[in-house]
Amino acid sequence: MSPRPLSPTGRIFAAAAFLEALTWAGLLIGMLLKYGTQTTDLGVWLFGRLHGVAFLLYLAVSLFAWIRLRWPWWAVLVALLAAIPPLATVPVEIWFRRRGLLSASRG
Repeated sequence: MSPRPLSPTGRIFAAAAFLEALTWAGLLIGMLLKYGTQTTDLGVWLFGRLHGVAFLLYLAVSLFAWIRLRWPWWAVLVALLAAIPPLATVPVEIWFRRRGLLSASRG
């Protein structure tokens, strides 16, 4: 069985999930440098701001995808909750892709 192609909304969701996780990783590294090694706070300063924007973007895209792709309630709740723990948006995106929630046949 070949995977179904992603819808344009599915591609936007996948990109937002990756960006949110990437900025989370940057923020975690920044916190390690600031609090662990006490070398610099530049990473927290920069990635804190970038992650704030990426977090809000991911939430907005998740709500948009819920409406556009006609997700069930559980899917939007999982997507929104995935933004809280570090790096959880990527596994959720992969899971949604495998379940067909991001496919072109949905919207």
